[in-house]
Amino acid sequence: MRVFLVVIDETDEARSALRYAARRAAAVEGAVHILALVPQQNISAFGGVQDTIEQEARDRAEMLAHGAAGSLMAEIGIMPSISVVMGGGQRVIREFLDQHDEVAALVLGAAHDSNPGPLVTHFSTHAGTLPCPLYVIPEGYDEAAKMADR
Repeated sequence: MRVFLVVIDETDEARSALRYAARRAAAVEGAVHILALVPQQNISAFGGVQDTIEQEARDRAEMLAHGAAGSLMAEIGIMPSISVVMGGGQRVIREFLDQHDEVAALVLGAAHDSNPGPLVTHFSTHAGTLPCPLYVIPEGYDEAAKMADR
């Protein structure tokens, strides 16, 4: 089964990438996997405080991923699988791709302004070393609207 990996956060471009991946998955009878990243906390706090800060960040990422999954199910009828992983985006994504041969494409959303975002910048520069194609979806892209115009 072809799996489309989408890195999700609270941005509009991530939602555009998720919608695109879901439509592609539906077209090929594939699946969507949502990867929510929890950034490493660079706070030097006492153990209990540090643990609380990290758990709150993880809880926010899980709520975001589950909310996106619920929206996708309601809108397109696909229930994605979800992973919530702590660590730096580039490293975590690369490790995920190395461990999951079923991933058919990495789908990232690009911001509207002149800087598409750190993940798009990094992975587009290293696209030739990826084990799968990289799809970069512009913020606000709506494939369904494009198809209706034809």
